[in-house]
Amino acid sequence: MSSNTFIILLILSGICLVLTQVSYDNCCLKYVKRLKPSTLRHAVSYRLQEIDGGCNIPAVILIMKRGRKFCTNPNEKWVNELMKKMDRKAIRNEKKEARKSVPQPQQKKG
Repeated sequence: MSSNTFIILLILSGICLVLTQVSYDNCCLKYVKRLKPSTLRHAVSYRLQEIDGGCNIPAVILIMKRGRKFCTNPNEKWVNELMKKMDRKAIRNEKKEARKSVPQPQQKKG
């Protein structure tokens, strides 16, 4: 009887371990100190991580062209500068797209 209890407890602890690992999948647990300028050029977007549940630190998650992600400290100057640069670029791209979608008046053939 005690061996059955042990096996059940072992299975339950394994399930708990798997479930807790899943909750950390989308959370940053530590920051990168610095990224090379050649790597920073590949950053296309970012998202903010708030402190909640399994996420214990605030972070800016940089998303690269090929989908790679880097966790950075939102208090670092270089991180804030990169975020501002990406925001400006996104606004510029939105304006370009808006101009493209506005129909141009047709010229009358005379």
